[in-house]
Amino acid sequence: MTTKGHDNLGLETPRCSFCGRTSDQVQIMITGPEVNICDECVEASGRIIQRNLSQRKSFNLKQFPNPREIKTRLDEYVIGQNEAKRALSVAVYNHYKRITQESAGTDVEIEKSNIMLVGPTGTGKTLLAQTLARFLQVPFTIADATVLTEAGYVGEDVENILVRLLRAANYDVPAAEMGIIYIDEIDKIARRDANTSITRDVSGEGVQQAMLKLLEGTIAAVPPEGGRKHPEQKLININTRNILFIVGGSFDGLEKIIEHRLSSSSMGFGATPEKQEQSRFELLQKIEYYDLIRYGLIPELIGRLPVITALDELTEDALRDILLNPRNALTRQFIELLKLDGIELSFTDKALTAIVKLAKKRKTGARALRSIMEATLRDSMFELPGDKSVKRVTIDHKVVEGKGKPLVERRQQSGGKTRQLKKRTG
Repeated sequence: MTTKGHDNLGLETPRCSFCGRTSDQVQIMITGPEVNICDECVEASGRIIQRNLSQRKSFNLKQFPNPREIKTRLDEYVIGQNEAKRALSVAVYNHYKRITQESAGTDVEIEKSNIMLVGPTGTGKTLLAQTLARFLQVPFTIADATVLTEAGYVGEDVENILVRLLRAANYDVPAAEMGIIYIDEIDKIARRDANTSITRDVSGEGVQQAMLKLLEGTIAAVPPEGGRKHPEQKLININTRNILFIVGGSFDGLEKIIEHRLSSSSMGFGATPEKQEQSRFELLQKIEYYDLIRYGLIPELIGRLPVITALDELTEDALRDILLNPRNALTRQFIELLKLDGIELSFTDKALTAIVKLAKKRKTGARALRSIMEATLRDSMFELPGDKSVKRVTIDHKVVEGKGKPLVERRQQSGGKTRQLKKRTG
């Protein structure tokens, strides 16, 4: 690009070598022997440098949080699941400690420990991974295993997961190479049975095979914009050796496989049968390598996911805590939304109980809470914003159950004084 332009009189004017603007189009133009740069490009470059430096500084082990500190931060956003949080905190700490150890050039080679989270839907698997990445300030992306296929088939290549991570890192390859990838619904790509099939399973076993190298560590060449590769396309090389992979799935029916194994092992002469029925969580806590093979995961994939931890189904008490206690609690979110319109929002104790009981019936964990809250507040959030007379709206159990209307307190000017009017909207 030329470093000079011409003004209306034909005189040469400096032109920015990066954006192409001339000196009369910007506030400041810094000129050099062969290159010019404007103040706006300098500012943009500074932001990029600062962001990349801050990301790389976060991997200094002396400043890196220890497992107890990681769990404490997870506790602020994720209710319950203490065993899963402990296992995740240790695994993540050891993963980034391993990266620092490798850069120190020691003789001992520490293998990567990717993580598998097993538990019902809505128990916080995705939230755990998101919170980790945000807290550690590393690039993070989520992929759905159900849309992945082998290379060459209709669908999304497994390597396209890396393109998403690269975008999350603003195309900073070194930062992306130390990021976190969460792959959801991993149980949905299990083989139909544990026996090898002679037919091609491009979205099941084929995807598992394609994931092996990424999980273990390889240099993958990916197109910067995703999609299929072609010979004339420019590719970016990404080393996955230090990328932490977390996979999650509900694994419906896995507890029956575990229960069958346990009952089979308790049969025979001198055996003591189990006297009481165990919960799904108690069974998942006893998960072993062979249970996942029987479920349909290939042994090679399981071997690359050495840290396996189970999440428990949320109780009513846990659901209530999710409504009230995390830093981003749902009640706080909706209170803040109406506060921006100058309206106070409150919930009665019975309203919170009704929300929790309804969410428990839906059997979708914490995800049900938001949909119930949205439905409960929809009319109020449609009608009340813009009405300057509204001071406070109160939600009780009848509103949650669809049998009543919210209680609204209004300000009304009468004789120069403000008096409170309480009225059911609707």
